[in-house]
Amino acid sequence: MVVELNWYVHLMEKMLSDDDKRLLDEIYEPREVAVPYSDAWSSLCVTPDGEIRSYGKRPLTDDPDGPAEDVYLASRDCGLSWKLYFADRKAFGPGVVSPWSGRCIKHQWDWDDKTTVGVRITDGDMDSTEYRTVPFDYREGFGRQPIPLFHWHRWIIPTEWVAGPFGHAVLHLSDDDGETWRSVHLPETDHFVQTPPHKGVRWENPGVEPTLVELNSGRLLLFLRTSTDYHYYTVSDDGGETWTKPAPSPFHSTLTMPTLLRLNDGRILFFYNNTRPLPELDKETVFPPLNREEKLGIYEDVFTNRDANCIAISEDQAESWFGFRELMLNGLRNTCDFRSSGSNASGRDKSVHQYQAIELPRGKVLVHVGQHRMVSKLVIFDVRWLYEKERSENFRYGMGGLSTQVYLKSVTGNYRGFTGHCAWNRTNGAVPIPDPCGDHTEVLLLKNTDDDRLFSNAQGIVWNFPAGHRGTVTVRAQIRGEGMRVSVMDHWMNPIDLTVAQYAQFTTVLSRDDAPEWTDLTVRYDTDARTAELQTASRTVKLDLQQPAPNGVCYLHLQTVSDHGDAQGTIIKTLHAVKES
Repeated sequence: MVVELNWYVHLMEKMLSDDDKRLLDEIYEPREVAVPYSDAWSSLCVTPDGEIRSYGKRPLTDDPDGPAEDVYLASRDCGLSWKLYFADRKAFGPGVVSPWSGRCIKHQWDWDDKTTVGVRITDGDMDSTEYRTVPFDYREGFGRQPIPLFHWHRWIIPTEWVAGPFGHAVLHLSDDDGETWRSVHLPETDHFVQTPPHKGVRWENPGVEPTLVELNSGRLLLFLRTSTDYHYYTVSDDGGETWTKPAPSPFHSTLTMPTLLRLNDGRILFFYNNTRPLPELDKETVFPPLNREEKLGIYEDVFTNRDANCIAISEDQAESWFGFRELMLNGLRNTCDFRSSGSNASGRDKSVHQYQAIELPRGKVLVHVGQHRMVSKLVIFDVRWLYEKERSENFRYGMGGLSTQVYLKSVTGNYRGFTGHCAWNRTNGAVPIPDPCGDHTEVLLLKNTDDDRLFSNAQGIVWNFPAGHRGTVTVRAQIRGEGMRVSVMDHWMNPIDLTVAQYAQFTTVLSRDDAPEWTDLTVRYDTDARTAELQTASRTVKLDLQQPAPNGVCYLHLQTVSDHGDAQGTIIKTLHAVKES
């Protein structure tokens, strides 16, 4: 009998050559290893013999409704190398191996109407065309892979009910290794409430895309996607039969998918978009005009919080979390043709939300993240990377670790048959320029210009560092223009978002007198004491904690003070952060 949740880890290790082990050991921070042929959802799996597969469709044209081939990428060396295979659509496909019987189980997906209709069960392998289908009572939307619950000797499948404008989470339970199933419906979460600074409604998602994990005690912890500013959570002490009323969690996120992964040693990883979207627009003033459903919140009009994501880790069964490190930034985040890049053939959205993850041997984790082949990746990282306490940036390897995008005035709204979906085009905000000292190094220029092509002329820089309750963040800068807002916070906000002053944990505005020459602007923060100090060239600024920070802070947000012409701006040489506790 299999006794470990991620039973395949030992099989994978046995397949590695000495060279493979060395190459896998060299991976530490996130490294892209392949481009999958599907959005992150439920296509990543491990076969009974330990092979990793990533299923998907390979478009044959740029037409999103055109022909596509069923394929899968396969790796037998823990994701170090991949080979493309053609898949039989009639075969069993990506599933999960039962720890009790060795059979394979997967949720049954109807490709025609995009719904989950039941489960497939096979006593063969995932290439077998011999399988049985056990139907559910009704069709549903998003469905994750089945999860075995060891304490309860039970299968559970997180899905969602979509027979209505908004939907809610549904769980399917089986106590006979998949032969019969019963359903548990979760109540809706709180809805979005339109209050300032919002001028319109949001797309309403009152608790969908559930993800869950079984704790050591047998308690189940489940997170939900919502339209509020936070993921909601609920717990079950009876194996999923009943659940507590969903409540806001400490994890910022809006209309994005959370994912939990339990490692064999009991630690838990949480993958999510620790981000806040721009304030909602007045839907009646948007041009070209929105349709009725977009104005009512039945569909979304634009996503502005899916370009950054992060990973948190817990060592105490989800009682506390640390890390909060960015797994990946959207590679298209500054692209002026963001909406149309890559056509719609492999997907309408281009984001780094949505995840699947599997544990690898030697302390590594493989993650399938993102939507669209221009953005989606298979990534490997070492769990030890989440334990880092320090991060530095000098821009000598480019700006790959920063969010600086500004938005071009673009078509707003859901899909209309053209490329683009709920997305605005973008361009660069802050950019490298020669250091004025003339030593052939570069600095980052943060400024703005009067550009009527832009949604907003404000510009900014957003940078992630290891989360801490106490520590320092230092910016070596020279303020040459009208000033700079410095904010330290626990989540990502858009570089152009002027409401950062409202939502940051610590924030203040500095003038030219605070850094007339190159100056180390150092923030010493202590979220438990609810205070921080910012040391400038001429003074010490006392800062009070504006918002709760249950997990500490993990982002630096720098922004121009003026949202119109500031030709001199601020130049920045280095960033440095140290977590003390």
